[in-house]
Amino acid sequence: MPDPIRVLVVDDHPVVRQGLRTFLDLQDDIAVVGEAGDSASCVAEARRTDPDVILLDLRMPGGDGVEALRALRSPAGGAPPVGARVLVITSFTDPSAVLPAVRAGAAGYVYKDVDPPALAAAIRAVHAGHVLLHPDVARMLADGPAPAEAAHLTAREREVLAEVARGRSNREIARTLGLAEKTVKTHVSAILTKLGVQDRTQAALYAVRSGLDTAS
Repeated sequence: MPDPIRVLVVDDHPVVRQGLRTFLDLQDDIAVVGEAGDSASCVAEARRTDPDVILLDLRMPGGDGVEALRALRSPAGGAPPVGARVLVITSFTDPSAVLPAVRAGAAGYVYKDVDPPALAAAIRAVHAGHVLLHPDVARMLADGPAPAEAAHLTAREREVLAEVARGRSNREIARTLGLAEKTVKTHVSAILTKLGVQDRTQAALYAVRSGLDTAS
């Protein structure tokens, strides 16, 4: 059996953290490795526990989830950025409220009234490399300012980027395009470098805003 997905739970309400931990610990393939109640402790715990996925609340005292996201993605004291995928869990129902978090690098979001099995499925999805963007959020991103200048991507890199924007993992992209998974990983690394972004979530946002996600 593969190693379980290591999850850090971040919410300022202890009862919410306990509820999430209780449910997630029942999953054979998920293990809660830590908890945090604010932005600063989120970053500290992420660096200490090295989770695969961070389940992050947006509204917290002493700095919101967006600030935590930016701190996670920035090197500090010689330490590299935290590489965990971030899944926002929020009570905000207005899609525009999660835009800053998505732009800051969140791999997706779910609402706090999500069914527990759907939450576990979302954690597995972002861990597998998927980007969970609600159509309304994607539409708002597409309606925003277009990138100043398209990066010089090869035809194959544009194909790979379009698949990333559709939320597909490297394995799924390899199967779709008839490539080796290692080759897809190389293409994704080149795309991130050329676009000047840190992760595939930001690359997916670039594709959405450039219209590459709808290219055939």
